[in-house]
Amino acid sequence: MQPLSNDLIKAALDGRGFSYFVDADGDIAGNFQGNLIYFFRLGERREILQVRAMMQHVFSVEEVPRLYEFCNTWNRDQLWPKAYVQVTDEGQAIVVGEVTTDWEHGATLQQLDQVILCGVATGCRLGEALGELKSGPPRSA
Repeated sequence: MQPLSNDLIKAALDGRGFSYFVDADGDIAGNFQGNLIYFFRLGERREILQVRAMMQHVFSVEEVPRLYEFCNTWNRDQLWPKAYVQVTDEGQAIVVGEVTTDWEHGATLQQLDQVILCGVATGCRLGEALGELKSGPPRSA
């Protein structure tokens, strides 16, 4: 068991051959099937890993009720990632997916690998479902 660290996250990503970058704030992220996925360390001791998938599909603010319905259905039917709607400063609506795990007592590289793989794979699946929603006909109220 090791404490959660950026080096451990990078080792798990490297082990999968995933491409990633470190932004100006020191956060690790990568582009997975067009979705921007971050690997945030949160918590008092930065012991919580949050795999946060920012979906590539952008919607108008008028579609927020439809997106709420989509997220509620997704969260009822899928264990991961938990999905929610976010309105950007530009007035657009996006869906974000999150897989969060507390590693207060440390983690092995194999455990971290499983959570990262879960976050990336299910985040991409959420992105695919949103793509189908976006390309489908708008629903009438």
